[in-house]
Amino acid sequence: MHVLGRDSDSDDGASPDGGISPRTNGEGDCETDGELPPTVRIGSFLARDGSAGAAVGVDADGPHAGVVFGKRGTGKSYTLGVLAEGLGMARGVAPVVVDPMGVFGGLRAAGGRVVEPRVRPAAIPPKAWPDLLGLDPASGPGSLVWRVVADARDDSDPLASGDDSEGSDGSPSLAALRDRVADADAPAADRRAAANHLRLAESWGVFGADAPPVRRFVADGDPTVLDLAGTPEAAAGAVVRAVARGLYDARIDGEIDRLPWLLVDEAHAFFDGVADPALRTLLTRGRAPGVSLVCATQRPGALPSVAVSQSDLLVAHRLTAERDLDRLAEAEATYLAGDLASRLPTGTGEALVVDDATETAHTVRIRERRTPHGGGSPRASETEAVTGAAAESEDPR
Repeated sequence: MHVLGRDSDSDDGASPDGGISPRTNGEGDCETDGELPPTVRIGSFLARDGSAGAAVGVDADGPHAGVVFGKRGTGKSYTLGVLAEGLGMARGVAPVVVDPMGVFGGLRAAGGRVVEPRVRPAAIPPKAWPDLLGLDPASGPGSLVWRVVADARDDSDPLASGDDSEGSDGSPSLAALRDRVADADAPAADRRAAANHLRLAESWGVFGADAPPVRRFVADGDPTVLDLAGTPEAAAGAVVRAVARGLYDARIDGEIDRLPWLLVDEAHAFFDGVADPALRTLLTRGRAPGVSLVCATQRPGALPSVAVSQSDLLVAHRLTAERDLDRLAEAEATYLAGDLASRLPTGTGEALVVDDATETAHTVRIRERRTPHGGGSPRASETEAVTGAAAESEDPR
């Protein structure tokens, strides 16, 4: 098996003809033998005549930063699901999938769990709260919220320092923050506006002073899907920030013994908001504590340049928009011959993979998923209105 992200090839469970040797699991999705580094099989090389070649996997033994690009319908979310399946079977790692569209519920069939995440208010640093609530931090209501959150964190945790850490078990509730606002020495109009915005945040349903710590998501290594479908954009951003930073801090503090992988679908939506600093931290500093980040998007042009420059693995399905192709061009390295755009495959489920570890680029066909995929587009011909009418027309009565 050719292993992406690993700087040397070895016998990783693949026979010379690209098949899977008995040392892998029965379906060849991940190496499980204790003597082999964890490897996630994602597909096979795609020959010029369209035939499948040797198996291709992704290294899961060390931390990585990766991006998955592709316009709608080309297999971007499907590829992310393939990766999550394999990581769920790998030793010593734990995948967490950010699911803003509600398409990864099929991972339950691989032993995964789908949760409607709740995070502690203390997981969001005081300076981020005005932006989260749509307030100008220099305004009266914005500065009041900032001050109230900072004071509440200090009172509940003597060690709190205003960073992105989750805080202690004594995280303040939003109700407690509103009480502090009501008692604050501030103009009535500022107190009223601040309280109303905190009440709005409470209505999102993602904050809870008693929410479990983020490290619980990776305790057993099974895939965890954070179901954010229908969640307001600001609320979803707060969850992603809390989870991304929580995983980073937990590894720094030695609270989790697995290497977490955070897989973010529609990642462009989270870099333009409150989650941006935490995601950038994983891209630029996640390697040291062993936290991996994979960002999938149908709008590469909306991602910051750092998402591409810091990635050691790039998977590109079909792209056509000029802005997206320009972002792809930023990944062109000196070891690549020609431009990447001209090498993009056109078939659904096919992808160009650029691997910094081996300084190579390959065309691959992503393997079929073992679990149901919820990202397919509905078809009018398959609706109950059509199929039901057809059944009635065939009824001899």
